[in-house]
Amino acid sequence: MTTALPANALVSPDATIVVQLPVTGMTCAACQATVQRALARAPGVADATVNLMTATATVRYDAARATPTALVGVIRAAGYGAELPDASRTAFQAQAQQDAAATHEFTTLRRDAALALTAGAAMMGAMGLAPHAHGAVWWQLVVTTVVLATAGRRFFVRAGAGLRHGTADMSTLVALGTGAAFAFSLVATLQPALFTSRGLAPAVYYEAVVFILGFVSAGQALEARAKRQTADAIRALIHLRPTMARVVRNLAELEVAIDEVVPGDVVSVKPGERIPVDGVVLRGASAVDESMLTGESLPVSKGVGDAVYGGTLNGTGAFRLKATTLGADSALARIVQLMRDAQGSRAPIQHLADRVAARFVPTVVGLALLTFVTWWMLTGSPVRALTSAVAVLIIACPCAMGLAVPTAVMVATGRGAQLGILWKGGEALQRASEVTTVVLDKTGTVTEGRPVVTDVVMADGIAPDAPNLWTSVRALEERSEHPTAAAIAAEAARRGAPLIEVEGFRAVPGRGVTGTVEGRAVHVGTAAFLTAEGLDPTALVAAAERLGVSGRSTAYVAVAGAVVAVIGVADPLRPTSVAAIAALQRAGLDVVLLSGDAPAVAQAVAREAGIARVVAGVLPEGKVAEVQRLQGAGRVVAMVGDGINDAPALAQADVGLAIGSGADVATSAADVVLMRSDLDGAVAAFALARRTMRTMRQNLFWAFAYNVVGIPIAAGVLAPWTGWQLTPSLASAAMALSSVSVVTNALRLRTARLS
Repeated sequence: MTTALPANALVSPDATIVVQLPVTGMTCAACQATVQRALARAPGVADATVNLMTATATVRYDAARATPTALVGVIRAAGYGAELPDASRTAFQAQAQQDAAATHEFTTLRRDAALALTAGAAMMGAMGLAPHAHGAVWWQLVVTTVVLATAGRRFFVRAGAGLRHGTADMSTLVALGTGAAFAFSLVATLQPALFTSRGLAPAVYYEAVVFILGFVSAGQALEARAKRQTADAIRALIHLRPTMARVVRNLAELEVAIDEVVPGDVVSVKPGERIPVDGVVLRGASAVDESMLTGESLPVSKGVGDAVYGGTLNGTGAFRLKATTLGADSALARIVQLMRDAQGSRAPIQHLADRVAARFVPTVVGLALLTFVTWWMLTGSPVRALTSAVAVLIIACPCAMGLAVPTAVMVATGRGAQLGILWKGGEALQRASEVTTVVLDKTGTVTEGRPVVTDVVMADGIAPDAPNLWTSVRALEERSEHPTAAAIAAEAARRGAPLIEVEGFRAVPGRGVTGTVEGRAVHVGTAAFLTAEGLDPTALVAAAERLGVSGRSTAYVAVAGAVVAVIGVADPLRPTSVAAIAALQRAGLDVVLLSGDAPAVAQAVAREAGIARVVAGVLPEGKVAEVQRLQGAGRVVAMVGDGINDAPALAQADVGLAIGSGADVATSAADVVLMRSDLDGAVAAFALARRTMRTMRQNLFWAFAYNVVGIPIAAGVLAPWTGWQLTPSLASAAMALSSVSVVTNALRLRTARLS
C-alpha cells in the first residue's frame, strides 16, 4: 500500500513518516493509555506517543503499511475522536484553534459545575428547612435527573462509548459511581417497601450524585484553566506577531495585512515598532530588542545586510528591509512549531504512569466491588456498602497520573523559550537532567569565533604607528582569504590606514603574502615564510615566543627587507564564558574543551576559561571519538557547539546543544537549540532540566501516593477505629484537588529560579 505523504508529515532518519493527529474525548491517563496502546498495535506503526495535555497523537509509521487516514480510523475504533491535520494551517493558526477549544472546554465545565453545585446547595438547604416535607424526595429526583442530563451527560456518553469499544477511563468511574447512587436512590423512591420490609430505611443519595458531578466538573474546570496557563509562553510569542506591515510599492508606503507580504517586498520599519516579517536590512540602522527570540535583554545593533526577525522590537532608528522567510517558514513560526512539537512529546519517565494507567480503571472497579461485598457482609447494610463502593470509584480518578509529566514538560518548554532555550521534546529534558560531563567546542562557543589583533610588538626604534606601516599591512591582508589576515586588515582599518593598490601580489597558502606597496617590498606571514623569502626574523623571536605561549597566532611584518613587527591574533573568549563555565562546574558537571586548533592555542584558551581538560587538534571524527570515549567510561555526555561543524559530535552526544539563531533554529539537528550566542543558555538549560525532573518526580509521587492512601480511606479501612467514613461527595472534592495540585505544582516552573 502506498500513498502520498501528508503535507505536514516529517521523514525520520530511518525513512519512516511522523505525523501528529488531533485527538478528542480524552479525559485522563487511562484514555491516553488506551489510544496509545491501540496505535502501537496498528500495522505499520513504529512508535506512538499520545499527549493528554495537548490532545495529540504523534505517530511514526511505515508509509508502505499505514496511512494517516487508517491511523485516524484506529483512534476512532478505540472510542475517541480524531481527524486528519490541516496541512494548510500555520503553527499560529493551530495554536489559536487549540486555545479556542480550551476556552470552550473551560466555559462548559464552569457552567456545568455552577449548575450542579447550585442545585446541590439548594437541595441541602431545602432538606435543612423541611427534611420531612411531603414530596421533598420527588423534588430531589427531578433536580438530580436534570443535572444528570446536563452536567453529567458527558460522563455517561463517554463511558458508554468506552463500553462499546471495551475500554474504561475516568468517565467510567464517575458514571459508575453516580449511576449506582442514582439507581439505588431511584429504587428507594419508587419502591420503598423493598427496604422497609427488610427493616432498612429507604435512604436516597440524590444530593451526593449532584455534588459529585459538581465537584468533579469544578475540578476539571480549574484543571482546564491551569492547563491553559501551561501554554502562556506560546501565546505570548504569538501575540508579538504584528498583523499589519508597511510595504513600499510604486514608491508609496501601503499598509497591508501581514499575510499579504511576499518574499522580496520592501518593508518600512519606524522607531518603536515591532518588525513585521523576517528580512535583511536594505537601508538605515537601528538597535533591535531580540529578547523574545534569544532571552538576551540587550538590544542588538542592526545595519545594512544584517538579518532581522518578525516580532522583535525596533529601537530608535528607522530602516527598510527586504522580506525573506514568511508565514510558516519565519523564525517566529518555526519557534512556535518547535515548542508545540516539544509540548506534544513524552518524557521516558511517563512510561511508568502509562503502564499503571492501562490497568488502573479495571483494578479500581474490582476494588469497588470488593468493598461493596465486604461491607455488606460485615454490616448487612447495602446502604453502607454502596457508600463505600461509590467513594472508591470517585476518589480513584487517574487524571493526576496522566497530567504529572506532560504538564511539567509543557511549562518547562515555555519557560525555556523565555530564556532562549528551545527543547526538542521531553526526552531531551530528561536526558539533560542526567548529564555528568559537558563537552564544549572552542571556536564560536567558548570564544567569539572571530579572530582579532591582541598584541603588536615593534622592532627596536620603530613606533607602533610608524608612517605607512599599517597602510602597507592592510594593502596585502585585504587581498588574503586567511582568517588571521582578515583580523589584521580590520585592525589596520581601525587605525585609519587607507586601502591602496599592491603590485606583484603573491600568496603562499597557510604561510603568508608579499607584494610591492608604494615602491617597497612588503612581507606578512609566518617566520618560516619570511626565512624562505631571504629575510631574518630572529630579532623578534623572543617576542613571537611570548605571543605563542599565550596562545596567539603570529604574523611577522617586513618592510623593505627589514622585519619591523610581529602581530598577535587570537579568538577572544566570550565575555560570559568564564562565569558560565564556573557555574557548570559548581553544578557538579565535568567540563571538557574540544578544539581543532593547535594544542598551544587550545591550552591557552582553556587556562583563561578555567577548564582543566583539553582535547585539541581533532577533526570532526575526532570529536565524535572523544564523545564516544567519555560515554564508554560511563559518562552521560552533553555536547555544546555551533550546530554546523560540530553536527556529528552533537548527534553522538547523549544531549546535543546547538548555539543557534532565529534563522536556523528549525534546521539544527541538536536536541536543544540555544538562541543566545553564549554559554549562559547552556547553564540555564541544565538547571531547568534538573528542576523539571524534580517537579516530574514530585508530581508522580503525589499522583501515586494520593491513590495509595485515598482508595483505602474511601474503602473505609479507618472506620472500625475512627468511625469516620469518607462520603462520595468528599471523595469527589478530593479527586478534583489531586489533579489541580499536580498542574499547579508544574506551573511553579514558570517562575523558578535557575541559579
